[in-house]
Amino acid sequence: MSKKAPVKKAPVKKAAVKSAAAKAAARSAPRKVPARDGWKEGLSARKAAILSHIDGIATQRDRWRDRNSGFYADDMNFLKFLIPEGARILDLGCGTGSLLAGLKPSYGMGVDFSANMIDVARANYPETEYPELQFRVGDVEALKPLKDDLKGPFDFIILSDTLGFVDDCQALLEQLHDLCDEETRIVIAYYSHLWEPLLRTGEALGLKMPQPEVNFLSPADIANILSLADFDVIKTEWRQIVPTRLFGIGTAINRFIGTLPLIRKLSLRHFIVARSFRKAKRKSLSTTVLVPCRNEKGNIESAITRLPRFCDDLEVLYVEGNSSDGTFEECERVRDHYAKPENGGWDIKVFKQPGKGKGDAVRKGFDEARGDVLMILDADLTMPPEELPKFYDAIAGGKGEFINGSRLVYPMEKGAMRFLNYWANRTFAMIFSFLLNQRFTDTLCGTKVLTKADYQKIQAGRSYFGEFDPFGDFDLIFGAAKQNLKIIEIPMRYADRTYGEPQISRFRDGWLLLQMVVFAWRKLKAF
Repeated sequence: MSKKAPVKKAPVKKAAVKSAAAKAAARSAPRKVPARDGWKEGLSARKAAILSHIDGIATQRDRWRDRNSGFYADDMNFLKFLIPEGARILDLGCGTGSLLAGLKPSYGMGVDFSANMIDVARANYPETEYPELQFRVGDVEALKPLKDDLKGPFDFIILSDTLGFVDDCQALLEQLHDLCDEETRIVIAYYSHLWEPLLRTGEALGLKMPQPEVNFLSPADIANILSLADFDVIKTEWRQIVPTRLFGIGTAINRFIGTLPLIRKLSLRHFIVARSFRKAKRKSLSTTVLVPCRNEKGNIESAITRLPRFCDDLEVLYVEGNSSDGTFEECERVRDHYAKPENGGWDIKVFKQPGKGKGDAVRKGFDEARGDVLMILDADLTMPPEELPKFYDAIAGGKGEFINGSRLVYPMEKGAMRFLNYWANRTFAMIFSFLLNQRFTDTLCGTKVLTKADYQKIQAGRSYFGEFDPFGDFDLIFGAAKQNLKIIEIPMRYADRTYGEPQISRFRDGWLLLQMVVFAWRKLKAF
């Protein structure tokens, strides 16, 4: 895995807060446009006209932002949800630098082809006070001359409305692979052309900043161009059904109504998060298979004897949950027996979980694991251990970053899942697909796979959600969605138990799942 510079939070600068008068003076002061070394002459007639327009409004840009502060504040709020503080960010089409500065990067590079915009950005965020922010004049469709300045790879590359002004969106995107690694996320923000009549009316009435003619791009168009440029779409979101605070009414509508299914498609803004498929290269990774177990004595040995050796370095962890049937002692027996060279020389470790519930067992096991890849295999073995090589191939091959098993695609063995459980799983999967903006068919399948590095990101960001999940599934699913991980599902054959009894209660756990829905709505949508 490629290494980036250590991520640090941007230092707080008390002296950097300018008075309104000082900012106004900076905006209105005469601008000296630096020499462009001839690249301006290579612009198309359309882009030359756009450049002339943007140069002309550069000193007014921040005034327009202030006039429409509700819209820009909501935009910034959602981008902060996607992008954590302290990231390395490249902002292509950065304008006056307000967005880049507001995200508080550890290193932020802004590029814009308007020298006047860059002059305002440098005046607003001088290098002496904001050493982590850099601004460069350049054509985002021709980044090669800036290669030495850009200092990639970046954690995030932002194109906020930028695709509307370029001549060739695919060519622009294809350049970005050189500035990415497998963890880089492309964040594209654009507006819906359903709003075009209202926006033009706003311009005519002096309520909105004028803009030249731009490209007509729906979310489907952008996703298609990303695919052509070898980028993999992770998720799409729609925001702002009312692009103004309207004394708090607009904010409430955006949070609680504008994020509902169907209605959200009418929003002014849409956002797409993607990753470089070219950089999702295959790696040789060690693996830890975690087996949380409580009252599963009869399945402990089978978990080893049925487990294929699908990678060169494989560790198995049993985390036992205070059983009454001798499960812990059986784990120790299996560990000692199969550690012997004549019995396979398995690397097996056994732990007792410190608390209660599967979620606690998973956190204990992942903290103890040494593998690059972390896998959960439920001790009831209803998900066959023989299926785990598929999960390893998917994550090692870069097809996904969070691999979720699905029991609800293939026909299952008779008695494997009760009728009410089946339809509850179907219903909740549909709800969570909407809430998470990534497709799920089975959120409660116990088999989940991710890298330890990505788990540590989820762990570091756990304070956003808190300790809320007794199942252990949603802590990982919500965290993976929040971290913009590529989530994929692998269908598997769901088998009936051969030992023990199900350890879930349909009605008690169904109530908990309803609580999870409300919790996810609040944390992932209505914020």
